[in-house]
Amino acid sequence: HPQCLPSPQSAEYGTCSLRKMSAMEALELLDQLVDESDPDVDFPNSYHAYQTAEGIRRAHPDKDWFHLVGLLHDLGKVLALFGEPQ
Repeated sequence: HPQCLPSPQSAEYGTCSLRKMSAMEALELLDQLVDESDPDVDFPNSYHAYQTAEGIRRAHPDKDWFHLVGLLHDLGKVLALFGEPQ
């Protein structure tokens, strides 16, 4: 099945051998990125992550896993800082 094949990115980054960081370090690193989808935003990308998590927390206070998903949802964008396209 073609969709079951690992992607080149999975092979390159899946071993975590290039750089290891915590989720919070990745969130801070995300602030160095100018997001092509929001190039004119004047606040750090981490602020969007916190806004999303807080909005989910207010809407779904009983779903702590969902709060975490809101915080982490854009972390993959840090790969753009390592040469991957946005």
